[in-house]
Amino acid sequence: MINRQDGFTMTELLITMTIFVFAIVAISNIFVPLLTQFKQQSRLAETQIEGAVGLDILRRDLEQAGFGLPWVIPTAVTYNEGSSTTDGSIPAPNTFNDSTANPPRAIMTANNIAGLSGSDYLVIKATSVATNSSAMKWTHVTGTAMGGSTVKVWNSSAEDLGANDRIIVLIPSRGVNNQRILVNDGAAFYTQLSALSFPKFTPSTPNDIFLVYGVDPSIDPQMPFNRADYFIENVTGTTIPSRCAAGTGILMKYLISQANGDRTEGMPLLDCVADIQIIFRLDRNGDGTLSTTDVLNTLTGTPLTAQELREHL
Repeated sequence: MINRQDGFTMTELLITMTIFVFAIVAISNIFVPLLTQFKQQSRLAETQIEGAVGLDILRRDLEQAGFGLPWVIPTAVTYNEGSSTTDGSIPAPNTFNDSTANPPRAIMTANNIAGLSGSDYLVIKATSVATNSSAMKWTHVTGTAMGGSTVKVWNSSAEDLGANDRIIVLIPSRGVNNQRILVNDGAAFYTQLSALSFPKFTPSTPNDIFLVYGVDPSIDPQMPFNRADYFIENVTGTTIPSRCAAGTGILMKYLISQANGDRTEGMPLLDCVADIQIIFRLDRNGDGTLSTTDVLNTLTGTPLTAQELREHL
């Protein structure tokens, strides 16, 4: 008996393979657009999440503008703010320095910077705009009998200042308009929390209260506040994502270093931004209604003082 082994002919194999190839091509034509759309949606979702986080950082800093700023700088105190270090066409940090003879302004801007393709430049000054843990904290110290003092403890590691944190101390509610006076020991305008027993930085009157603001956990500050600079960066050398349209840039936040006044490494907040324009409306007469005609789009070189900004902006 002869055993037969049936199989496919070459013609049948070719026909089967041809049908299989056509099926794969058809499936690919459906799958590739789906995969492309999925990638696009993923990038869009990622951009939206990053944008929400970045804009929330900006929103928080705007809300915190002026937090911990002294309203009065003692005549013995001088401090250094932004340095003259240049970075291509970006204005040097000292462009937005306040005179140390005057209280620092919480907000400063410059309109349509040519070196930044017309982007406005925003400066926010407050102890809380830095990203270190100390800048997020504050407390108060109360004078006690016999010249002693007590520092308020919140009993939370997330809120209590550390012993070595560099701090500034303000005397609240003194003189006209409840001015907050920066406490100093000669030219020294900061101390450490562990040194608050030192008489110069604590109340000498029982039940008197001084306000304490964290500035930096380890660096001796060269200015009695922290400073954040915002602008759209699209200058030569900036890495702009390929998905962004031509001419757009990245909304950046730069902190001014307490060590030397230079810009620290930038924090990208939002990609593909065409421009940022900042407009201020003032309540000049104090009636609680913002002016519709008195629009201020630059605070650089204007006669507005820190007090006027607090009262009218």
